Amino acid sequence: MKNIAFIGLGAMGIAMANNILKGGHNVVGYDRDEARLALHSANGGKIASSPAEAAKDADIVITMLPVGAIVKSALFDAGGITETMSPDALFIDMSTIHPLESDDIRAELTKHGITMIDAPVGRTSLDAIKGTLIILAGTDTDSLERARSVFECMGEIIIDCGGPGKGIRIKVVNNFMSVALSALTAECLALSDKLGLDRNLAIEVMSGTPAATGHMLTTYPKKVFQNDLSPAFPIDLANKDLLISLDLAEALDINMEMGRAASYVYKEAQNEGRGNQDWTALYDMLSPAKQIA
Repeated sequence: MKNIAFIGLGAMGIAMANNILKGGHNVVGYDRDEARLALHSANGGKIASSPAEAAKDADIVITMLPVGAIVKSALFDAGGITETMSPDALFIDMSTIHPLESDDIRAELTKHGITMIDAPVGRTSLDAIKGTLIILAGTDTDSLERARSVFECMGEIIIDCGGPGKGIRIKVVNNFMSVALSALTAECLALSDKLGLDRNLAIEVMSGTPAATGHMLTTYPKKVFQNDLSPAFPIDLANKDLLISLDLAEALDINMEMGRAASYVYKEAQNEGRGNQDWTALYDMLSPAKQIA
C-alpha cells in the first residue's frame, strides 16, 4: 500500500484516483473545484487544501491537469508540491502537455532532487472509469517498476516508451494523427453524402482498404519501411485521384482543407521528381530513408 497524492480531479483524474483507491492505496486528492473534492471524499479518498498539503508524506505524487502552466503552478507556486514533497518520492505527470514544457519541469525538479515520470494516457474517460487506459511511461526502468503497481490500478497496458520525455512525445504524435484523421474522416464522409452514397456502403468499402485499415499496418511495412520506393501505387496517380476528389468537393461546395493540404504534400513530392515512386515515399521525403532504421 502506497500513499498517493493526486492533483487534478477532472473527468479523467477523478476516475483514475478512484481506481487507485480500489487498488488498496491511500489517495489524498486536490482540485480547485470543491465539487470534485467532495466526490473524491465520497469515493473514500482524503482531501487537501493545497498541492503542498496533498504531497506531504506521499510516496508518489500524480498530476492530471489540462495544460503545462497549471502543472508548473501546482509544482512550484506558493503552496505547491515541491514545498513538501520528499526527494525519496516519485513525481508522475499524466497530463498531456507540450513536450518542451515537460522537459523544463523535469529539469527544475532535478534541482529539487525529485525524479519525474511523464506518463500521459491513451483512450477515453470511459476507460479511465473502467481502469483500462493505456499508460505511456517516459522514464528509466527502475522508476517504472516503482510506479507499476499504481499504474496497474489505472490501466491495462503500460508501455515503456524508452526513457524520460518519450512518453509525452509519443502521446503528442498519437494525438496529432488521431485529431487530423478525424478531420479527414469528416471530409471523406461529407463528400460521400453529397455524392448520394449510402454511408454504410462507404464504410464497408473503405474498411477493406488503407483508407480505414491504416497505412502504418498495411502499405508502409511493405514498402517504405523496407526502403522500397518502387511504385505499388505511384505518387503521380495518388495525387491525380486526390485532385479529382477535390474538384468534386469544390463543385459540391464542400470545404476540404485536409484534402487540399495533402495535395500540397504530394505536389511537393512531384516537384522533387518522386512522381513514379510509391505513395509511401512521402515518409522518405519528410524523413529520409537512412533515418528509418
